[in-house]
Amino acid sequence: MLTSKLFWLRLSPPQILVMGFGGIITIGTLLLMLPISNTTGEPLNFMDALFTATSATCVTGLVVVDTGTFFSSFGQVVIMLLIQIGGLGFMTMATLFALVLKRRISLKDRLILQEAMNQSSMEGIVRLIRRVLLYSLVIEACGALLLTLRWAFDMPFGKALYYGIFHAVTMFNNAGFDLFGEFRSLTGYVYDPLVNFVVMFLIVSGGIGFIVMADLVDYKKSRKLSLHSKVVLSMTGALILIGAVVIFIFEFTNPKTLGSLNWGGKILGSFFQSVTPRTAGANTLDITGLRQASQFFIVILMFIGASPGSTGGGIKTTTFTMMIAAVIAMMRGKDEIVLFRYRLVQERVLKALTITLLALLLVITVAMILSTTEDSSFLSILFEATSAFGTVGLSMGLTPHLSLFGKLLISITMFAGRLGPLTLAYALGPKKGKELYRHPEGKMIIG
Repeated sequence: MLTSKLFWLRLSPPQILVMGFGGIITIGTLLLMLPISNTTGEPLNFMDALFTATSATCVTGLVVVDTGTFFSSFGQVVIMLLIQIGGLGFMTMATLFALVLKRRISLKDRLILQEAMNQSSMEGIVRLIRRVLLYSLVIEACGALLLTLRWAFDMPFGKALYYGIFHAVTMFNNAGFDLFGEFRSLTGYVYDPLVNFVVMFLIVSGGIGFIVMADLVDYKKSRKLSLHSKVVLSMTGALILIGAVVIFIFEFTNPKTLGSLNWGGKILGSFFQSVTPRTAGANTLDITGLRQASQFFIVILMFIGASPGSTGGGIKTTTFTMMIAAVIAMMRGKDEIVLFRYRLVQERVLKALTITLLALLLVITVAMILSTTEDSSFLSILFEATSAFGTVGLSMGLTPHLSLFGKLLISITMFAGRLGPLTLAYALGPKKGKELYRHPEGKMIIG
């Protein structure tokens, strides 16, 4: 007992996060392998159960079997719980139980929570977790209520309530699982403004991050937003608007997508497909029917992803903003990077560069390997690899046809994408202390 406690104390926060998520995936895999979890009454094979559990815990939404028709109610509830735990983070859920049982939150726990929430300090971390739990439950409850009322017109109330709760949880946590069967997601509701707006609100709410939510709630009193919130909100709004315009232009005459819709359907479809690559995974248009230009543009949106401290993945909007700001500053011959009249320290810029390059290297490597193991077009494979890294869940139809090795590789990519490449790197090779010396400055020609 003492040995295990000492081992736990020796682990760094990134290592505990990796082990924690790994443990949740293992439990989920075992539960989904039970005959009671599916409608066939036969045990699900290990690889498909592992893939589904990883996809749910990493709030991705890529599926090898249809969630709505293959899994029983028990299996679907297991998936929903994995999504909730994975979206909020297992340490957040552990903190909830500790608060309910009135247990003290240790310094080690606070350090892990700081790492999980991408915070720069431990100050107010437990208060933030309380707010995270409150905001999540309130937003999911409102979403579930509205979706239930809408779907009560299409199905019995009990089923509508079940669907409302399941999809509110999966959409707020930016997972792409749905219960409508035949891998069709929300394509049957492309014209429905209520379903579109509620789902988009849930996706954006889960994707902007809990720090921004707290800032927005406090805005009435403070009358100011932090630099982080300003960057997240402005970049999120810009990406959604630009994405909608680009998709609208590229798909306007495409009979497989927007071409057959009226003006209302075109606008709703364009905005929904712009919001969903922010790591959500739901879709109201057939992704395989999109033009290649639109598909590649969605790959870019998926790579950028959501915001820090959120339920989403990707390199994050703040990282992307910092990289753009650095390029603009360099082109203008400026020595400092300034956003909203705040100067950014060099350490943050280097971290953003590191995250972007590690993510790019991961996606390229996975796409290259899958190109040799899977029989599909390169764009389809790149789409799949980026969707897995960004924990998005959108697919061009490749997922159910992946080889055994392909499923394993995509599972690893989803895991790496949920934790973040930098956290994973720190976990595998713990960060060393500060060096006590400096090397002489060297000069190298660039460009």
